[in-house]
Amino acid sequence: MFVKKMAMSVAALALSAALFAGPALAQKPIVIKFSHVVAENTPKGQMANKFRDLVAERLKGKVEVEVYPNSQLFGDNKVLEAMLLGDVQMAAPSLSKFSRYTKKLQLYDLPFLFENIDAVDRFQHGPAGQKLLQSVSKKGLIGLGYLHNGMKQLTASKPLRVPEDARGLKFRIMSSDVLAAQFKALGAIPLKKPFSEVFTLLQTKAIDGQENTWSNIYSKKFYEVQPYITESNHGVLDYMVVTSQEFWNGLPADIRAEVKSALDEAIAFGNQVAKEKAKSDKQKIIDSKRCTLIELTPAERAQWVEVMRPVWKKFERQIGKDLIDAAYASNQAK
Repeated sequence: MFVKKMAMSVAALALSAALFAGPALAQKPIVIKFSHVVAENTPKGQMANKFRDLVAERLKGKVEVEVYPNSQLFGDNKVLEAMLLGDVQMAAPSLSKFSRYTKKLQLYDLPFLFENIDAVDRFQHGPAGQKLLQSVSKKGLIGLGYLHNGMKQLTASKPLRVPEDARGLKFRIMSSDVLAAQFKALGAIPLKKPFSEVFTLLQTKAIDGQENTWSNIYSKKFYEVQPYITESNHGVLDYMVVTSQEFWNGLPADIRAEVKSALDEAIAFGNQVAKEKAKSDKQKIIDSKRCTLIELTPAERAQWVEVMRPVWKKFERQIGKDLIDAAYASNQAK
């Protein structure tokens, strides 16, 4: 009898513990570790923090976003591997970092394809651009949206107005076959060098020029060691916010929808910050009077486009002619 009562008491205690623990376990939030490589005051950093705050506001107790800036968790070269292992749930590497996973995103390296950032926006929000987000799906990843750094400009030791002006000059590039082909088409010499070495290379005249966004040209003081900047808008330097299919598809449908809504809003905020920063940093460079700004006429820009068309053709098979055509068509405002 005593044993029977003892068993009943143990069962009751177990049930009570289960009932008590059940709600607590159910309330444990889903954690999203968001890793990125830049400071919190950058457009990317501000976007990530905005996303964290929106999720906290809308999904309090259900989802928690932890932001790790300045490569605290992973650098861009390792973060995608870590994501597939489940060590991080979101990141926003530059588009060039996806070359191991798909060749289609090389589209954004193609020179003189987009006229300005508004054309980039039209393409990215259109069906072709949205489809490109899924180009990494076969590797277990899902693109969730695009984030701007800005349009690239050319800086050089001499004025660059027409393609012929770049002949024989040495330009630093990121590790990209498309960018190498871009400068070879000009008769220039592309040199793959780390971003951290660019200022010294320019200062010592080991290279003659480089390509970058207004924010990078200003923050890294390239304008102090380059006498000329051509406002070429010849390429785009963007990021893709990405997650793993396993994590994303494992979220409950209602929570996934709320997280995506918050992310879309945060990306729109980050892109506006990026656009405003590009304008303000450009003006700071002009106000410094340290270099001469060259604005291309429509006729001059048309010459650059014609010289670059063979580069588009060279990578057409890897990227897709339909995507290149859709990107070029985005220059025509709807």
